[in-house]
Amino acid sequence: MADLSKHRNIGIFAHVDAGKTTTTERILKLTGKIHKIGEVHDGAATTDFMEQEQERGITIQSAATTCFWDEHQLNIIDTPGHVDFTIEVYRSLKVLDGGVGVFCGSGGVEPQSETNWRYANESAVSRLILVNKMDRVGADFYRVVEEIKTVLAAKPLVMTLPIGVEDEFTGVVDLLTKKAWTWDDSGDPTNYQIVDPPEDMIEKMEKYRSEMIEMAVEQDDEVMEKYLDGEEPDVETLKRCIRKGTIELAFFPTYCGSAFKNKGVQLVLNAVVDYLPSPTEVPPQPEVDKDGEETGEYAIVDPDRPLRALAFKIMDDQYGALTFTRVYSGRLKKGMAILNTFTGKTERVGRIVEMHADDRKELDEAQAGDIVALLGLKNVQTGHTLCDEKHPATLEPMVFPDPVISMAVRPSDVGLADKLGVALGKMIKEDPSFRIETDQDSGETILKGMGELHLDIKVDILKRTYGVETVVGAPQVAYRETITKKIEDSYTHKKQSGGSGQYGKIDYIIEPLESGSGFEFESKVVGGNVPKEYIPAVEKGFKRSLDKGVLAGFPCLDFKVTLVDGGHHSVDSSAVAFELAARAAYRQSIPKAGPLLLEPIMKLDVFTPEANVGDVIGDLNRRRGMIHAQDRAPTGIRIKAEAPLGEMFGYIGDLRTMTSGRGQFSMEFAHYAGAPKGIAEAVIKKVAEEKEAKDKARK
Repeated sequence: MADLSKHRNIGIFAHVDAGKTTTTERILKLTGKIHKIGEVHDGAATTDFMEQEQERGITIQSAATTCFWDEHQLNIIDTPGHVDFTIEVYRSLKVLDGGVGVFCGSGGVEPQSETNWRYANESAVSRLILVNKMDRVGADFYRVVEEIKTVLAAKPLVMTLPIGVEDEFTGVVDLLTKKAWTWDDSGDPTNYQIVDPPEDMIEKMEKYRSEMIEMAVEQDDEVMEKYLDGEEPDVETLKRCIRKGTIELAFFPTYCGSAFKNKGVQLVLNAVVDYLPSPTEVPPQPEVDKDGEETGEYAIVDPDRPLRALAFKIMDDQYGALTFTRVYSGRLKKGMAILNTFTGKTERVGRIVEMHADDRKELDEAQAGDIVALLGLKNVQTGHTLCDEKHPATLEPMVFPDPVISMAVRPSDVGLADKLGVALGKMIKEDPSFRIETDQDSGETILKGMGELHLDIKVDILKRTYGVETVVGAPQVAYRETITKKIEDSYTHKKQSGGSGQYGKIDYIIEPLESGSGFEFESKVVGGNVPKEYIPAVEKGFKRSLDKGVLAGFPCLDFKVTLVDGGHHSVDSSAVAFELAARAAYRQSIPKAGPLLLEPIMKLDVFTPEANVGDVIGDLNRRRGMIHAQDRAPTGIRIKAEAPLGEMFGYIGDLRTMTSGRGQFSMEFAHYAGAPKGIAEAVIKKVAEEKEAKDKARK
């Protein structure tokens, strides 16, 4: 049996272009997993194996790889940094025990770093911090450490200091051992020396070292008492204290380096082994019932307990669907039958493989603490629990955000329709933030995603991976509808046409709720005017009506229905009659309750050179943007703002034009807000015209 104390399941996450994939490449080189280093900008990185990743120089899907360092097995997941693919980060963090947050030495804490940090906090993942790109112009380790404190409200525990900055960056001072690690300019990460630190850094080293010791000894009362009595702890004691604090999220050991120049990565690998938790040291996963409520049982990391595993990613390749799985307890064996608690069906494990990007190693079995890929599973999707047939249980599932943007696609050739359907079916399994639906009127396929780039990549994958050329419509905004007034109303559903009739009467109140509340239903019926068995049918009728708002047919949200009274007939009443009454009541009452069109508002983080700030702000104002803050960055200004998604299409092109190609921005969904009257009228008119055109085409 493998020694779980020597396993580390870690993820590498950061803002786009902070150097995650390059850091992963250096780790693979140092651990002997690859012999030639591939560069992201050359499209040759090991974990960026999709054509789209190699061309654009960004990571799109998380890639898993396994390597060894100091007799420890590291299962590493390299995650994307672009905001449209944060779902990959979220689901990777969900199954990892530790992480390395990479920050750019000059860019500092960038917007996507904040989102990823928030996900990691929600998943309670222990982390190390690497301030990367110390060789970049404008790199400042101490400023980034301050930003981590102020922007992320995190507690960095500084473990190394940089020797020189920008093009004079030669190595780091290790505060633990008081030694300097210096690298030559050969580019070989193994060409380093461990020497005494430079004279001019001794004072700074002692200052930061005493701060590090003070934070570390807080984790052990006995060590702290000795320290207060003047006895400095030895290196092993300090390591023990730092490990305890890291696992308990009291602080985050912080390193600096330049992955691209091969400087400082060994210390980060040592820290992964020394301070990040093994699978047995993290809180066990809670088990839940069918309603998602915790049962009080846990999936304890132990190979001898019943099997509990979570499928966290589906990937299709030439050999079939790969199901990436984290085993929490028990053992998985080749050929064994396992239960999928979501579908209630049994599946057979065809093969078990250990992944190295798109390469693989066959295994006969996997056990608690492992991250492996399974082949041969038919109906498993992201977030499904796989378990022992005789001891069923469900692990806490994953929650994915709703898409905010959609576009219509159709195959360029009618003969490709079936091929398109098969390809989209596989793509939905792979990416839970990507959805599709068919427009009932036009028969068009509607793709829904998290942003323009997200859908752009999907269309590209359809073309290259599946050989389906498509004709793409303009992107559409996912509007919503709500109400603004409280009303009391009544509806009676009567139908008599020979034989038994239908009868159901409901008296109800409809009232608006706070933004983000969704739909609520409550029954205050006393007595038996609406029999108890029909009340769920009333709720079901309203719920089934939510998909179509009364203004332009967009989903209606953030309101409450309270059933207060009603009437029934001893013969003609039925659940169907009350459901139909509720559906008709929705159509009758929502138009009276002040319906309002809602538009998605996006959170923007725009970087611009100082000379272009006026133009950029003027442009954002024209797009109905609200400017919240302007922060000075080393090489320009970061503008934080909010703007409606409908005004942001094609923004990256305009921003690059205004800033001579130097501007960057990231955007993520913030909330829904009422659309101005003129915008709402234009949207409603456009929807009506499209419907009319489709009706004519059908006739």
